[in-house]
Amino acid sequence: MEVANQISKGLAKKCVVAKVDGCVWDLLRPLEGDCALQLLSFEDAEGKEVAQKRAGQAEFGAQPAIGPRSGRGFLYGLLLGDKETIKERQVFERVVVSREEALSMFEENKFKVEIISDLPADAVISLYKVGPMVDLCHGPHVPNTGLLKARADVNREPLQRVYAITFPDEKELKEYQHRMEEAKKRDHRNVDFMRQKYWEYGYEEVVTPNIFNFDLWKVSGHADHYRENMFLFSVEKAEWGLKPMNCPGHCLMFANRNRSYRELPLRLADFGVLHRNEFSGALQGLTRVRRFQQDDAHIFCRQDQVKAEISSYLKMMGEVYDAFGLDYKMALSTRPEGYLGELEVWNQAEAALEEALNATGREWEMNPGDGAFYGPKIDITVFDALRRKYQCATVQLDFQFPIRFNLEYVAEDGSRQRPVIVHRAILGSAERMFAILTEHWGGKWPLWISPRQVMIVPISEAVYDYASAVRRQLRSAGFHVDADMADRKMQKKVREAQLSQYNYILVVGEEERVAGTVNVRTRDNQVHGMHSLAGVIDVMSRERSSRSQVGLFGEDKAAAAEPAADGAEQ
Repeated sequence: MEVANQISKGLAKKCVVAKVDGCVWDLLRPLEGDCALQLLSFEDAEGKEVAQKRAGQAEFGAQPAIGPRSGRGFLYGLLLGDKETIKERQVFERVVVSREEALSMFEENKFKVEIISDLPADAVISLYKVGPMVDLCHGPHVPNTGLLKARADVNREPLQRVYAITFPDEKELKEYQHRMEEAKKRDHRNVDFMRQKYWEYGYEEVVTPNIFNFDLWKVSGHADHYRENMFLFSVEKAEWGLKPMNCPGHCLMFANRNRSYRELPLRLADFGVLHRNEFSGALQGLTRVRRFQQDDAHIFCRQDQVKAEISSYLKMMGEVYDAFGLDYKMALSTRPEGYLGELEVWNQAEAALEEALNATGREWEMNPGDGAFYGPKIDITVFDALRRKYQCATVQLDFQFPIRFNLEYVAEDGSRQRPVIVHRAILGSAERMFAILTEHWGGKWPLWISPRQVMIVPISEAVYDYASAVRRQLRSAGFHVDADMADRKMQKKVREAQLSQYNYILVVGEEERVAGTVNVRTRDNQVHGMHSLAGVIDVMSRERSSRSQVGLFGEDKAAAAEPAADGAEQ
């Protein structure tokens, strides 16, 4: 630190750690002889690592356990006690001690005794003191806390894990927060299309646990009829199971307090992970798996609301399948032999479903006696471009779960009534729908849902910088975009991008760099010529927002789903 101050006060303020003969070194640690000295700031990778390792480190009246740096910051495990925060600008002091001294100092902290005992006989044991806290650490650290402004074993004691990240100034913090928000918007795991539909149709998205005590499945009836299809295990002499469906959890949510008729219909949507113990011989690609997610939802409603809820569901389903270009047919499955419940309730429910089906204006079929024992249902069969049939969407009425879970709401006259549960899904298994759509489109995904939207092809190394600039602008507009910087001919790059089913291939050369343009091609080998980058982004944004099946530069993506004459073209 003295050397840094002699060079420049500004440099000293930026420094967080040093390197002495290639080894990281505390700024306040004395130099031990002639050496090669390097001063590191937060902008240097090793400086950032040291700063983030101790950033915001606080004393919780706790026994510190283990605290490595994580990918983007640091984590620290604490055995919690009373909370006490440290003051600003406390100095990190380094002390070297013997093994006996270290064991004596930490004799009441068995985590540290473990670590010290496992060290080699010739190990240098260093401690760091900051404020009231002393801890084992190899180091190094930043000089003081004023510069910080803004592994688990399930059989061991539970530790509170603290994750954090730090920056030397407010500007870098704001930039990081902006990047995280943008990454969240672009996260491929977000089911944005369905979430938008849920919002439009008045659903509330919820999250239920992946694991429930098996007693829940006894209440729901799955223990008797579905046990062999569940993954079960024991914890503390109790039996637990991974959930194969969301409905029992949603029933618990409905029952967690008194409900009024004014709250109904209550629409709970859940993208939770489900597990089903399918036979290994039944597994196939993504179409049948043991771990999957559904666009699953349950509607709790009054008997007189059933028709309106079914009509709303059928409308929503039609909009989703139209966006995918999928055809479908519907059938009404009525009460089977051995049905449970009152005949009059079944008659009313089946009449409501029939009226809702008629209101769609689409043809439908009657499927007598094929309903579930707990209620009638509408079966939906989906057809892909090759007219293959799939069962994805479903909507079922349920009179029995409200009885099993003792679900009630207070009616307008003050009486307590049972709700009707509507089980419904549109995509069904999201994994299965991805498989269906992949084959339906022959790998040629419409732009709005494509994982490979744009490939940038620079003609020569001289325009690599321009290609990178184009990529940055397209990414800022929210598009999935790659750039082929390999040392190959432009024609080969274009051909590979087409075979990889990039919706748009943008070729850039010196002429495009000077004019600020791109040369547009599509995966069907159509050349659409030179366009301004702003104009291309505008066209692509309109195509994406409209969820068009037809490319606005002229490519018909729906037709691309038909089998190609040449197998190589697929």
